[in-house]
Amino acid sequence: MKYIATFFLSLITITTIMSQDKNTTNSLPYYEVPEYAGKYTAGTVAARMIDGLGFRYRWATENLREEDLNYKPSEDARTTLETIDHILILSRMIVNATLKTPIDFTKTQPKLTAEEKRKNTLNNFKTASDILLKLTDLEELKIQMITKGGTIEYPFWNNINGPIADAIWHAGQIASFRRSSGNGISSKVGFLDGKIKK
Repeated sequence: MKYIATFFLSLITITTIMSQDKNTTNSLPYYEVPEYAGKYTAGTVAARMIDGLGFRYRWATENLREEDLNYKPSEDARTTLETIDHILILSRMIVNATLKTPIDFTKTQPKLTAEEKRKNTLNNFKTASDILLKLTDLEELKIQMITKGGTIEYPFWNNINGPIADAIWHAGQIASFRRSSGNGISSKVGFLDGKIKK
């Protein structure tokens, strides 16, 4: 009887831990791409681009090991972790434009773990997408950067061909790097429909 009770207690504990882990994983945005908007506007199209980026980034960075984070294809290339750092900066540029807030490159950023960087990046993408979904005119959403040389400003057009396109590019690099380090993306990820195969 004692062994049966121990077995069931162990089973309940393992199930609870696995459930908590799954809930933590699913609490991050972009487990799947959100349903698309009912109509095409400048805002809904821009939001969908960011949703596609968020989904790709989410799965490119899922379950990275230390060896994946340290991997780089050549001596003069960035590591995967350095690429994650760069995408975090790009995500700040994207979200700050939608929040109409300058990004201050003169300030030192706090030190974060790889998982904290990933979470912040995904949340930045989701915040930007949520704001864009409600807009039809993107004229006022400018990239504003505070640098040591002064403030630089660009229209939202540059957000599309700059940080958004650049982040998509680098998410693809992470996917390629992790495949090279022996930890490819899950085959259950469906990039065309933005769903996870059961």
